[in-house]
Amino acid sequence: MKVLLKVLLVTVAALVAAGFARAAELEIVETSPRPADEAVDAQTGLRASDMALLKEALGQDVVVKAEENGAGKKDTSGQEAQTKAPVTPKAATEEPTRYTLGPDDVIEISVRRHPEFSDKFIINSEGKIQYKFVGDIEVKGMTKTEVKDLITKILAKYIITPEVDVTILEYRSKVIYVIGEVGQPGKYYMRADKISLREAVVQAGLPTLSAAMRRTSLIRPDKSGNPQQTTVDLYALLYEGKLDLDRDMFPGDVVVVPATLFAKIFRVISPVASTVSTAKDTATPIY
Repeated sequence: MKVLLKVLLVTVAALVAAGFARAAELEIVETSPRPADEAVDAQTGLRASDMALLKEALGQDVVVKAEENGAGKKDTSGQEAQTKAPVTPKAATEEPTRYTLGPDDVIEISVRRHPEFSDKFIINSEGKIQYKFVGDIEVKGMTKTEVKDLITKILAKYIITPEVDVTILEYRSKVIYVIGEVGQPGKYYMRADKISLREAVVQAGLPTLSAAMRRTSLIRPDKSGNPQQTTVDLYALLYEGKLDLDRDMFPGDVVVVPATLFAKIFRVISPVASTVSTAKDTATPIY
């Protein structure tokens, strides 16, 4: 009976996660299954691929600090979470999603009855598009509605009552990272100027059994580029309904869900044990 209850709860958790993933303002950039024998950093317990993503995100090697006086404490939040479904927030009352354009985003401008003014555009590194018959137009930092109004104003000089529509085809200017003990660690494109840490973790597949959720880190570069780290109790946020612990994530932010102490030890000694075992199996007996 207990086994069936556990399976049911895990299934519900997966369905809830899937629902949030569909609604979340994120798009996975790249993720791939991690090999079982992947190298592990002895200090942080992070896999080599996670360390590489961390360095890519922050442009430097960063040591993920354990919570003060909590590095050696037992954290079984990953196992406990398997018998619970994430707490569903009440109906959202936030403002509609806002997205400001930036370099590498792709937009489509359609002008009704005037195909010569309609086309797809990649925003260049200067935040501009090259528009036919007009030249460079700066759109960086503008919403698609603001771009629509700008193009309408420009075209009013050439055509009568222009009907303009602007669509964002590809979101490529804003990125966050979710790494460590989650279902789909990786690099994610944002479809909004900000996203909650909770939504980001749900989109990344929820924490795994090996996650020490109460010691999750949110890393954000300051104005000087130096990473600033904040500890978040992800278990309380996801499974105890303490939504006041949620944090907004902005482009360039990194969430690190660390492994438990036991998982760190196991991953460090596992390759050594495997090597010894292989050597023992291949050794030539002496008679």
